[in-house]
Amino acid sequence: MNSSNRALPKLGFLYLNHVMRFFDKSNFKGWPDKIEQVTYRWGKDKQRFINEIKAKKIEVLIGNIPATAYETFREIAKALPNVEFVPSLDAQFANKSKENVTHFCNKYDLPTPATSIFYVPQRAEHYLKSAQYPKIIKRSFGPSNYGGYFVHKVDSYAQASALLNKRKYYPVYVQDFVPMEADIRVMLIGHKPVCAFWRRPPEGEWLTNTSQGGSMDYQNVPKRVLDLAVKTSKAAKAEYWACDIALGKNGQVYILECATAFAAFPYIRDWIGQYLMWKYSAGLFKKPHIPMWNWEELGKINPLLLRTMRHISFGHYSPSNDSNELFNQCDEQGYPLVSFTQNSQEEWPSEVWNFQDNFARPAVIEQVGQDESVPISSALVPIESDDKTALTHLSLMSFFTGIKGIGEKMAHEIIQTLGIKGVVEALTHQPEKLCEVKNVKAKKLALITSHWQQFSQTL
Repeated sequence: MNSSNRALPKLGFLYLNHVMRFFDKSNFKGWPDKIEQVTYRWGKDKQRFINEIKAKKIEVLIGNIPATAYETFREIAKALPNVEFVPSLDAQFANKSKENVTHFCNKYDLPTPATSIFYVPQRAEHYLKSAQYPKIIKRSFGPSNYGGYFVHKVDSYAQASALLNKRKYYPVYVQDFVPMEADIRVMLIGHKPVCAFWRRPPEGEWLTNTSQGGSMDYQNVPKRVLDLAVKTSKAAKAEYWACDIALGKNGQVYILECATAFAAFPYIRDWIGQYLMWKYSAGLFKKPHIPMWNWEELGKINPLLLRTMRHISFGHYSPSNDSNELFNQCDEQGYPLVSFTQNSQEEWPSEVWNFQDNFARPAVIEQVGQDESVPISSALVPIESDDKTALTHLSLMSFFTGIKGIGEKMAHEIIQTLGIKGVVEALTHQPEKLCEVKNVKAKKLALITSHWQQFSQTL
């Protein structure tokens, strides 16, 4: 296959230092031209990065942007008006924070648990004093439901006040607690569901995270959940998308999370690559065929094997026409894979919607009021580290081995030397304490602290 008679756009992959890559060239198997790569290095790298994209003449830049870099990339995109970002910055609006998810769902009348967002601590305190409980309080910034650690159920004002004085979340993001049967993760490509699975809480618990003992299965996902996921994907105008949808015990469904950044098996990233090649090749590549309900069969495969399977493809069904009778499912069961053109105008301009930076933060409240509870403070810290269950040994091993130059042996030595609580305390408050570990010198410490900044905000 060659492009001698077809003008293909110049593709580029967007990478960021210390952030796991979602795509590589193997996901775009068969693309005849060179796919460029550009890496954003954080810090004062914006202009160099812009210059590199221009020098490589990239026309379509593919990749997700973590929450901590979202506003910078809004500025980068404005400096590159002829470059198409995939997904668009508007499609990635929900990636940045839970408050953005709420704004997005409110605009498009998508069902979510009743949510209140407060930038003034006194207003949050007034609301929480008179609220009906239980409530859910979450860290808003970034996709922060890491193992459920940043999602908290509070049963009283005293619990809410104690939590917020400990965590210092900003803004204060509060939702009604909705008892759930389960939640369902739906992944979509071109607004078509390509994978869906249940996540069910353990008996007597409310968190569905598998790390908290929850279970998952792929069977009998309700059509109304798929319909809601499709509606959400279309509202976001996202080439690829994922939704977490709760099925309440009251029979209602609710959007919990949605984003273009999500964990996906390699074969799903291959399907996204096939879709984008079809979209941008003007007919050079065929539209991929991804049958509905494929996940019910693929989900029967051992996950250890499923994580290694690549380039799964399906043939089209050819119906029999015996006796001159013909049946053909024309509409892909109501879920066609579609192409679309991105908007030329910003839907979510930062000048309007970047509340975290635009809103003037009030002074810290230090005094104790008349009530027995300590008033909620607006002092801000990224993560409190005194909870022993905050990060597991496995997640810390994953964190350290994701840093160039640190293997499993050194990662294990760091954790063994300081302990889980000690490591998190060092990462959060005293990074220099890590130098007590053999072979952790200044250069390696700089890599660790930089990686932690991104890891703690975006997972």
